[in-house]
Amino acid sequence: MYRWCTDEVEPHDRFDYWREVRSKGLFGVTAELERERRADFYGEFSLRQLGGGGLVELKASHYTVERSNSDIAYAPGDSICVYQQLGSGGWFGGMRTGDFAIANGSFATSHTDQPYRTAPLGAGGFHLRILKIPVSRLSTQDRRMRELAPRTFSDPGLAPLLGACFADLDDAAAGDNGATDATSVAQTSLDQASLDQASLDQASLVQALAHLALIERGIVRPGSRRGQAALRTARLSQARRLIARHLQDPGLAPAMVADQLGVSVRHLHMLFEAAAKSFSQTVTDERLKQSRRLMREAPDRLIADIATSCGFESLATYYRVFNAAYGMAPGDFRARGPEGR
Repeated sequence: MYRWCTDEVEPHDRFDYWREVRSKGLFGVTAELERERRADFYGEFSLRQLGGGGLVELKASHYTVERSNSDIAYAPGDSICVYQQLGSGGWFGGMRTGDFAIANGSFATSHTDQPYRTAPLGAGGFHLRILKIPVSRLSTQDRRMRELAPRTFSDPGLAPLLGACFADLDDAAAGDNGATDATSVAQTSLDQASLDQASLDQASLVQALAHLALIERGIVRPGSRRGQAALRTARLSQARRLIARHLQDPGLAPAMVADQLGVSVRHLHMLFEAAAKSFSQTVTDERLKQSRRLMREAPDRLIADIATSCGFESLATYYRVFNAAYGMAPGDFRARGPEGR
């Protein structure tokens, strides 16, 4: 991961550096801000290469951005972009398709080499994620992809799927310490397997986000092989996040998750059949990881209380599955301390 913020530059140079080195040099856009407001400018971003795409998270105070024809000629991208709006909202204009606003929590998509102008709505500034996937890395090749001017997603059913994929992609990139920290020497190979699976997940999530965008724009049919694969990946991501949200509920069951996902129980089980773990295994694994996090974060909390808060039906069940998974009792895990895990 590459991180940078304007704190690394003298205050009077911050916007000029952001405009010339970061905006134009890295992102291929033109940034503008009234001179009298430049002394208070702040910006930061992170860039991660994941599964064949680049994930940018950007936060900055208010300024305007333009991707003009001259910018495109200077720094062509030939990528599909999927935007997740995290801040107070944004405005897009300067396109043949007309202007539009994008609200907090909403998504948009475009091809990098289409002109546009954008600015935050209100005084809150920018906060968004941008996933850029080179067209050459997509399994779908269609000339219409290069004609995609920025536009919000109009299908409300895609929003929770996009949100789950973005969240899982972020988790896969950061690494889940609860899943990969070593509890013993014997755990090392399991940890490597988790890392290898994370790499595979990143690639499938990037492809899913790209193809969901292409489904929205009518380039990929939902019922096609690629469309179905994207929807399966996204629904599995959403199902896993629904599981994580309801871990404390002892009644967490396939019917509950299937109902919230809008699919049948049979379809839900089919989603997990193609994954590394079944529905019940996923629930148990997430509960165990949550309990390990709680033991680290609250070393004085009773283990019985932790087990109950993670949804285990009894303390005996918790001890049995914890020992089966990690080769030790929860108390032994806690006694090792941070250095021994």
